[in-house]
Amino acid sequence: MSREKKQKPNTTSNTDDVEAVRKKKKRKVFLNRQRRHLSYLMIAIVISSAFMVGRFAYIMLKHGEEYSAEALTQRNYTSQIIPYKRGDIRDCNGTVLATSDKIYSLVLSPHSIIGDPDSESDQAKRKKTIAALKEQFRLSDTEIEEGLKNDASKYYVVRKGLSYDEVRPFMDLMDKDGDIIGVSFEESYERVYPYNELACHVLGYVVAGNVGQGGLEDSYNEELNGIDGRSYAFLDDGNHLQHATENPRNGYNLVTTIDIEVQRIIQENALTLQKDMNPKNISVLVMKPKTCEILGLYNLHQFDPNDAYNIKAIRYQYPDVADADYEQFVKNMSEEDYLDSLNQVWRNFVLSDTFEPGSTFKTFTLAGALDDNILAGDESFYCDGHQKVADWDIYCSEHDGHGMVDLPTAFAYSCNDTFMQIGAMMGRTVFAKYQSIFGFGRRTGIDILGEMSNESLSNLIYSEDRLNEVELATSAFGQSVSVTMIQLATAFCSVINGGYYYQPHIVKRIEDENGNVIKSYGNTLIRRTISEETSNKMRGILQSVVEHGTGWRTAMEGYTIGGKTGTAEKLKLENGKLKRADGKFILSFIGFAPVEDPEVMIYCVVDEPDVPQQDMSGAGTELFHRISKELFPYLNIYRTNDIDPESIEKVDDPVGEIIADGPVEDMDDEDSDDGEQAGEDDEKPADEGDGTEPENDGSEDSDSGGDGGEDPADDPGGGGDESGGDDSGGEDSDGGGAGGDDAGE
Repeated sequence: MSREKKQKPNTTSNTDDVEAVRKKKKRKVFLNRQRRHLSYLMIAIVISSAFMVGRFAYIMLKHGEEYSAEALTQRNYTSQIIPYKRGDIRDCNGTVLATSDKIYSLVLSPHSIIGDPDSESDQAKRKKTIAALKEQFRLSDTEIEEGLKNDASKYYVVRKGLSYDEVRPFMDLMDKDGDIIGVSFEESYERVYPYNELACHVLGYVVAGNVGQGGLEDSYNEELNGIDGRSYAFLDDGNHLQHATENPRNGYNLVTTIDIEVQRIIQENALTLQKDMNPKNISVLVMKPKTCEILGLYNLHQFDPNDAYNIKAIRYQYPDVADADYEQFVKNMSEEDYLDSLNQVWRNFVLSDTFEPGSTFKTFTLAGALDDNILAGDESFYCDGHQKVADWDIYCSEHDGHGMVDLPTAFAYSCNDTFMQIGAMMGRTVFAKYQSIFGFGRRTGIDILGEMSNESLSNLIYSEDRLNEVELATSAFGQSVSVTMIQLATAFCSVINGGYYYQPHIVKRIEDENGNVIKSYGNTLIRRTISEETSNKMRGILQSVVEHGTGWRTAMEGYTIGGKTGTAEKLKLENGKLKRADGKFILSFIGFAPVEDPEVMIYCVVDEPDVPQQDMSGAGTELFHRISKELFPYLNIYRTNDIDPESIEKVDDPVGEIIADGPVEDMDDEDSDDGEQAGEDDEKPADEGDGTEPENDGSEDSDSGGDGGEDPADDPGGGGDESGGDDSGGEDSDGGGAGGDDAGE
């Protein structure tokens, strides 16, 4: 039997198949891994791309302009600033008080002018250009040589401050003659004040960089300034010259309440009085009483804003220096002393300086007493020449007494005795309330810088808790309290306008260069002070001062005028002690017209007229009279009265004597930095007053306190708590005793 041969398996074939399968699996694993890696890579690329796009967008938003400018620079890019024009300041009638005129700088490119020394053409152009520069701008050989000595330079300013009329002929020549090379003009602006020193303390001035200093230039610096433009020139990708311009945005214009004609009338009459009486200072404030718009503001010692640092402005401070030695004297001054002297000129007395008002303050004592129904207006008072207050005798200017007087007569004669009695009737609470209502001890909020801080001002009057008998008595007739002119004038306007206390202001509106109104400032009513009825009574009583009392010098035929005189005896430091400056006075008059419907308020303050008897000089009333004679007709104030000024009783109170008690010289005032008057920024804790918060407080702190009235805490009534009124006799004297408030007026 044959056996079948057993078939052997094909091991080679099987091995190949297994290997193929293994390789296939291996390839599949590799492909899967690769796909995974590629996926991760794609995700990373997407994330990176997103990050880069985001980063690019951020860079373009934040630094795009900067980098674009850098890129342009690398492509032969050039640019030139186009300066903005600072806005004008105009008066209420559109007259320009401050403007900016375009000026030009003459710029040379030495590299372009010198050219190739071996090129006849370049040298011919150089000679022609230099000849034209010499002829047109009168450049000397030295100036030409200096300008061209750096032949690699492309920029050298050879002249500044050229007017358009000076550069236009040369511009025309360059347009016509292509051989004039390497010369260009840069534009800028120069601040110009067409009326020079007129209204300088209102306007302020401007320093380099269009930075305002003082006045409106400072307070509205941001609005007056604009934004520079720029012109560009560059080569595009095709090397074609391209130009682009970003126009500047010019500054806004200010339209003010100031009337330049009112300002001129004030200044001319003040300068005339200066020649006649040579006072230490004269300040005048003219306002519309119904709105507290300021028509004019004047201080005697002025500066020219066109040249604010001129040494002529401080000449009056050094009367003992001979004219021949003055220039060298100033050169020898330290920079600090020189700037201190200039600051005295730049300082605005109307806003920044305080002084004891004297009898003008009686206006507010009386108005408060009438409005609070403490007085009806028909009362009579007996004046025996003095009042015994606590342990002190405080005298009236009329030492023999005015006798029995009704209220208008007591006010017209400025009777201290009567007003001490009224103050006692009011009591400390009511008196302090009306001090606050009328805005004393706080800022007015006027829209130019210069007012002191509320804290400093609050230290210049007595708060309720400090109004003891003596302080109340002397404060009632205007001694031992200190005020600024703007405070008293604003409060006075409320007394005569129906009882409306408006924020004083100078700017009416802001306009762009095309006259479009950017912002308008209306009249801001802060609070009511007194009623219409009280205001009507007060206008009549104030009229009696002019027609029957100490304001007789202000009377004018045809006009009804009301007002109040003030004669404040000044203070001085002597051996570290505060005492009255015998025979030195601040005289004032604040008045208005017409009495029936007030249209204008004028406040005149004259400091130390150089006359034999200052308190009898009537300087304040005399200046008011001179100004109003011109001002009333200009403002179209109608004549409504047939009174003859010659028929008016001329009341000149005798000069009061300083009372024997109350040694003012025992009072310290270490904070005073002025030989005549204590500093108004004395560092003492601020009093809480009557708790009434200021209803308007928009103004910035003054950098320095005034050199006006003493700190009342140091001199209450001429002697504080211990010396109840050493100088309390004077009628309108801040210092009381010596010299009736209106002893001369």
